[in-house]
Amino acid sequence: MPKNSKAVKRELDDDVTESVKDLLSNEDACDDSFKKSSLIVDNHDGEGKECDVEEGGSDAEEEERPAWNSKLQYILAQVGFSVGLGNVWRFPYLCQKNGGGAYLVPYLILLILIGIPLFFLELAVGQRIRRGSIGVWNYISPRLGGIGFASCMVCFFVALYYNVIIGWSLFYFSQSFQQPLPWHECPLIKNNTSTYVVPECDKSSATTYYWYREALNISDSISEGGGLNWKMTVCLLVAWSMVCLAMIKGIQSSGKVMYFSSLFPYVVLICFLVRALLLKGSVDGIRHMFTPKLEIMLEAKVWREAATQVFFALGLGFGGVIAFSSYNKRDNNCHFDAVLVSFINFFTSVLATLVVFAVLGFKANIMIDKCVALNTNRIVTLLGADIERSLIPPHINLTNVSLVSAEDYHQMIKAIRLGKEAQYDSLKLESCSIEDELNKAVQGTGLAFIAFTEAMTHFPASPFWSVMFFLMLVNLGLGSMFGTIEGILTPLIDTFKVRKEFLTVGCCALAFFIGLLFVQRSGNYFVAMFDDYSATLPLLIVVVLENVAVAWVYGIDKFFEDLKDMLGFTPYRFYYYMWKYITPTLLLVLLCASFIQLSMTPPSYSAWIQEEAKEQTLHFPPWGIAVCISLVVMAILPVPVVFFLRYFNVIDDNTGGLSTVSYKKGRIIKETARPGEDDDTSLIQGKAPSEAPSPMPGNNIYRKQSAGGGGPEADTAPNGRYGIGYLMADMPDMPESDL
Repeated sequence: MPKNSKAVKRELDDDVTESVKDLLSNEDACDDSFKKSSLIVDNHDGEGKECDVEEGGSDAEEEERPAWNSKLQYILAQVGFSVGLGNVWRFPYLCQKNGGGAYLVPYLILLILIGIPLFFLELAVGQRIRRGSIGVWNYISPRLGGIGFASCMVCFFVALYYNVIIGWSLFYFSQSFQQPLPWHECPLIKNNTSTYVVPECDKSSATTYYWYREALNISDSISEGGGLNWKMTVCLLVAWSMVCLAMIKGIQSSGKVMYFSSLFPYVVLICFLVRALLLKGSVDGIRHMFTPKLEIMLEAKVWREAATQVFFALGLGFGGVIAFSSYNKRDNNCHFDAVLVSFINFFTSVLATLVVFAVLGFKANIMIDKCVALNTNRIVTLLGADIERSLIPPHINLTNVSLVSAEDYHQMIKAIRLGKEAQYDSLKLESCSIEDELNKAVQGTGLAFIAFTEAMTHFPASPFWSVMFFLMLVNLGLGSMFGTIEGILTPLIDTFKVRKEFLTVGCCALAFFIGLLFVQRSGNYFVAMFDDYSATLPLLIVVVLENVAVAWVYGIDKFFEDLKDMLGFTPYRFYYYMWKYITPTLLLVLLCASFIQLSMTPPSYSAWIQEEAKEQTLHFPPWGIAVCISLVVMAILPVPVVFFLRYFNVIDDNTGGLSTVSYKKGRIIKETARPGEDDDTSLIQGKAPSEAPSPMPGNNIYRKQSAGGGGPEADTAPNGRYGIGYLMADMPDMPESDL
């Protein structure tokens, strides 16, 4: 309530909540002098500053809020946030798994139906309201204010394990300055009598052994903690220090870092593509990638995975998109930004997929050559006993096994299979097919730290390419981390008015200490747990609520008017139907499909068994299942909590809404001022009291007449001011229609 000499009270006819803009629009249209007047907020020292009421914020606040130095810096920040590690190791895996080039069709369709509309929506609300996710959804609907807190929770969970992956990349980056690379060959064990290869490495491969034993020193199950891995602990500390230093000054510091972290990965990808295309077998990999398997497109699972990838590729629901766009000018063309960033993200995924499959094609040819040599030697040993010499084609010379090509080997296998059909399986000869090798689906850490590292050991100047590759992974990870951390810091700073530097350091320090969970010997299993359960379902729920809040609670027609006012043109009608009907329907279908999948699939993880030197799928123990469920519940809990607190008036709706004024329609009666009440300046300036720039008590609020409105600076009200949206107590009662 206002701390002024006069105050007002109304009879409780019915509740109405309107924005300041709506209230001003209800003024008497015939009162030209009122319509032309401008709001003045006089400080206690008597100096006034004009404010744009319709914009919902003071000029002083607009000046205080940071802004991007250039449009390029902003676009690079959004690209850096949306283009992440998933583009390099998730998208190629999905292409390989779901029909090769045919997978691009459902992906593009869902990008247009889900990705771009939702990305445009988040950009628009952040730019219009100029707040982080908490402030934005409080403004849209105070009862749905929990959406912003849920976004912050998900961002925090994701940041915890995402920075661990950056730490892994830093470790491999630091180990790449060696010739040969430390994962080039299996280590040897020497004793008094002989030298032999480490059994775990001999059963798997050099790169696999290095990843699981040297880098992670992984335990056999999630229940075996095994203590901290000090190498990864140091790398995690370095990763969080880099994030903290880049974010400590907000976009003023992180924006400059974006020039390097966003552009460098493209330089590396193009260099890798050119180098890979010059290697033997790269064309085989690309051909395999673009060979469409159209029948797979009829499977519902392909469309579900494509929708999920679109959803995560653009970073929807995290709050980072909203946070970055909140530092834009209100007239920025965010529709152009949404389309541009979405297609940059798509083409980056295609570029990364070309690079991955070109390198995997090269690796597959190397593996086929080894397979051919090994099995040809076996055929030579079986000649005369189990295999007759007459079965070998006459043009193939087995005296020099190294001269036998893959085509020659396949001809031998075909002839032997026909001649020894009954006994063929007992010969234990492998087919050595390049298609089989390329069909071995690898994703995530398996692609980056095992398959790709193995391929690079065969590159000329392999340390150089290893340094470039892992530096690229670090930059891709940091670009996404900046957006994720911004999705935490910006809403909290806007809401609680804390210092950016203190909050950044505190957040990074807390995340580092919690992140020690991921750098113990069983830490990789916790990374998989958080990746599977802390983000997927909660983020889907958050984005569904975002769409419903804008289209159905705030009102799609009103939102279109806001967009027209902000952009200077009316967006395509396509978005109207997308936001109101099609996108929320598709999101609900995706949410149900994801929920069914999680409920039907018992929580499990892939454990590395040291004695067998292979991965094995294990079920989480009971406490692990409880942690999985807790992650989902904790991430989404703020939504119902805030809703019920608002619904039962435990928290006043007025405190949560930006630029919102609640009042009672009816007759105005006088009421004396009560001491100790807050100034109503914050409401008039379009902010909740907690978000106002701390106005001094007793500020004088009045309407200054324009030149043509009846004399300069004439106080037209008896008490020297006009009320905004309602009449002050000293004015005579007027009909309700004039309110």
